[in-house]
Amino acid sequence: MNNKIENRFKKKINILKKHNKSYFIHDKPQITDAEYDKIKKELQDLEKNYPFLKKIDSVENVIGAKPSNKFDKIKHLKPMLSLSNAFDEKDMNDYLKKIGNFLNIKNQIIELSCEPKIDGISATLIYENGILTKGLSRGDGTTGEDILENLKTISTIPKKINSKKIPNLIEIRCEIYISKRDFDKIKTKFANPRNAAGGSLRQKDPRQTSKIPLKYFAYGLGAIEPMFFQKQSEFLAKINEWGFSTNPLSKKITGLREIQKQHSVIDNLRSSLEYDIDGLVYKVNDLKLQERLGNTSNSPRWAIAYKFSAEKAFTEIKDIVIQVGRTGAITPVAKVEPVTVGGVVVSNATLHNEDEINRKDIRIGDTVKIQRAGDVIPQVVSVDLSKRKDKNRKFIFPSKCLCGAPTKKEISKSTKKEDAVRRCTKGYDCKFIAKEKLKHIVSKEAFNIDGLGKKVIEQLWDLNLIKEPADIFNLNYEKIIRLEGWGELSIKNLDKAINKSKKITLDKFIYSIGIRHIGQENAKILAEFFTSSDAFIEIFKREKRDEILKNLVELDGIGETQVESLDNFFSNSKNILITKNLKDQLIISNFNKKDKSGKFSSKKLMFTGGFENMSRSEAKSIAENNGGKVLGSISKKLDFLIVGNSKPTKKKIDQAKKLKIKIITEKEWNKILDR
Repeated sequence: MNNKIENRFKKKINILKKHNKSYFIHDKPQITDAEYDKIKKELQDLEKNYPFLKKIDSVENVIGAKPSNKFDKIKHLKPMLSLSNAFDEKDMNDYLKKIGNFLNIKNQIIELSCEPKIDGISATLIYENGILTKGLSRGDGTTGEDILENLKTISTIPKKINSKKIPNLIEIRCEIYISKRDFDKIKTKFANPRNAAGGSLRQKDPRQTSKIPLKYFAYGLGAIEPMFFQKQSEFLAKINEWGFSTNPLSKKITGLREIQKQHSVIDNLRSSLEYDIDGLVYKVNDLKLQERLGNTSNSPRWAIAYKFSAEKAFTEIKDIVIQVGRTGAITPVAKVEPVTVGGVVVSNATLHNEDEINRKDIRIGDTVKIQRAGDVIPQVVSVDLSKRKDKNRKFIFPSKCLCGAPTKKEISKSTKKEDAVRRCTKGYDCKFIAKEKLKHIVSKEAFNIDGLGKKVIEQLWDLNLIKEPADIFNLNYEKIIRLEGWGELSIKNLDKAINKSKKITLDKFIYSIGIRHIGQENAKILAEFFTSSDAFIEIFKREKRDEILKNLVELDGIGETQVESLDNFFSNSKNILITKNLKDQLIISNFNKKDKSGKFSSKKLMFTGGFENMSRSEAKSIAENNGGKVLGSISKKLDFLIVGNSKPTKKKIDQAKKLKIKIITEKEWNKILDR
């Protein structure tokens, strides 16, 4: 009976998805709205009567569709980075310490601009000589879609800045949203207000967008020529004078106590607001300090999103199973009685690791409190011991991976303590690791193959159509087109996306391989070291690897942990073969470091000791922004050793003198920087 219902449900879901593509991507609806609503209603009734169907898919997920090549792609003048997150007072305290340490102003209170984090769609508006000339979606943060005509349908967005004194160029970041009241009128067509805003902005015909009552709040400054402001709060006040909508709840804050107070105040107001928010954004108010702090590869150092407390619910643990990640990490997962948390039906919750299960004494059959941390990842918070029954049994953590290989806890290089996480001892030889590595490779941060998501990887894996990364580029489309849910257009789009992804930069290739401890930043450092894929594959050879790894230790940002991880990965012949097969399918561009002209162009520097007016981190950042390369150890390759006045390492100074490396004192360093 269940199989029959499941098949019927899957068939109807695929029909709904097909019609969504016809409507949203091709702008050619194949059925009337009434017929569409009938299919949707049938699916909703099925889900209501048979809750197990939600584990397969949900009609709530089949809302709208991402456009394919509808809009021109334009590179942002400045990247639209994501924000790092804080979830409690400790996280915010740590954030304040990091800012202070980076700027070396530990005893100085830093003024912050506090602004509600609108749960909408990010966009950027570009004004040249006061005229709105471009409007872009966030896209991947580097490149956005040209949605200017759709943005112009929002009447409150100024088409011209009417002021005598304005910058020649200004880029204003904003968040597009739909008010809760307006959403109530159209909620049958969309899953939530954010989805409605996103779907509206992606309409090819601006006349369709104009039918949706979109609103916006301007919140950020992108590119600007010449610089016109000194503070974020000043920027918000001025653009508000120019006619832009800014959030009235924004205010200046200093210190952790005020941060917590404002967080509590706005959290209590949250439900009464006319728009959805999921936290507060705290930004260093001084724009010069923002510039000094700069960015990591993913997020600005000068801003953080302090999320509101997660919504919680109680449910019962039906079972505990383990999952295997791409690095071999064994994660226990609680299968729970489905429960709604923060508007989402949750049936799985992470238990993190073996130690966490033992510490919280979590047993199968327990009634537990679960939450979606940051409104995203469901996790078990605690056990309600008053409801524990004698039959509830402890979970015995397996000593072997799902593939049958032994698992082990590694000893941390830095702390010398045993890792809390158990890991499979195999690499690609473990089919569970291999499958997760495939999901990583097609992800946005790696190959970014549109149409080849996690569910599709699962489907093609089960059908033996993809077993290793190179298989992605040799798919049997004749077999895929026979599968339910696939048609000529979807095959054509997938083929196009895969062919496009064949051209990849060296740093993304290194990151995509999925080597443990090699993130995006490490991958860039390695790409700069190797410069070409041909040089990189020399690490495959045992006789060359030792020398390469010895040189890698010198790089600032690459430590013993990364070097050992590289050695372990490429000591496995299966890993080498799979990486080589993948490389043979690709066109990997050489790493071209954007040569920054400056006082240290093409020079290699190293720092020792503390500085009076800046942190070591800021000093390194300044060196790199002035064309220099920072090394992590003394060698003949070094041009300068910069010595701070506070506790420099004598051994490094002696080594530098012995190798006749030029030593620059803190006073000389400040003179070079005109400070």
